[in-house]
Amino acid sequence: MPDSLETARSVAAKAREAAAADPAKIPALVQALQLVGDAQRDTDAAAAESAYREAITSAEGTELPVGALANVRMNLATLLDFSGREEESVSFYEDAITDFEALDTKDSKEIAAQLRNNLAMTYKGLGKFALAEQHYLRALETLEASHGRNSEAVATLFNNLGGLYYVAGFPDQAKDMFADALAVRQNVLGPDHRDVAQAHSNLATACHELRDNAAAQEHFEKALEILGNQIPAESRSFEATSLDYIAMLEILHEEAKAAGVKARLEAVLASA
Repeated sequence: MPDSLETARSVAAKAREAAAADPAKIPALVQALQLVGDAQRDTDAAAAESAYREAITSAEGTELPVGALANVRMNLATLLDFSGREEESVSFYEDAITDFEALDTKDSKEIAAQLRNNLAMTYKGLGKFALAEQHYLRALETLEASHGRNSEAVATLFNNLGGLYYVAGFPDQAKDMFADALAVRQNVLGPDHRDVAQAHSNLATACHELRDNAAAQEHFEKALEILGNQIPAESRSFEATSLDYIAMLEILHEEAKAAGVKARLEAVLASA
């Protein structure tokens, strides 16, 4: 057993005794249990979950400082979310967001925005698109106010909103969001970054859905140009984008173009 975990457990045991005798010591118990959970989350998720839940239940019925449970709730939410238990994570995300926003600092607001982004992805996966949109937009508002429009954090939110609108069946709005993500990433990262290629690919997909196939082909070609200049590092992305492009061309009965893209893909992969 790692020394750090042994120490954390020892501190938590003493904190339990102190909190049982004096409720004013409960915040110290919460912090100690969080450390126990943090020390185990990568090696024993069940034990980490148990520690986080004990921290939360130990504080029930007790007046705690604002945000005292923020980190515990956040850590439990992400543990559940990343363990495939997305629906269980929702209430902890919501409580953690409330906690961090109540702290009312620049850093706490940014953490809350990132948690809103996580929660939006969870709601998207659960098919609750309106709730997902709500949290994406709140996160976007916070991060744009903090960083300005030209930031990678804002570009990521535009991209995520685009993905949401696309899945929800609103390709016009998806195209607008993907276009905004592309513009910001070009400004922030330069025209040849891999994330710019991703933005071109996403925009191509939305354009195809809107039957603007000339624009779709243009964006696919640009994405492949960027990725093709970064082989072998971007071989997988080049292959995935090529396959998406080929699928679109085959739908359009552009067999000759599809064959050309296939040949280019084979040549690039052979040289990687």
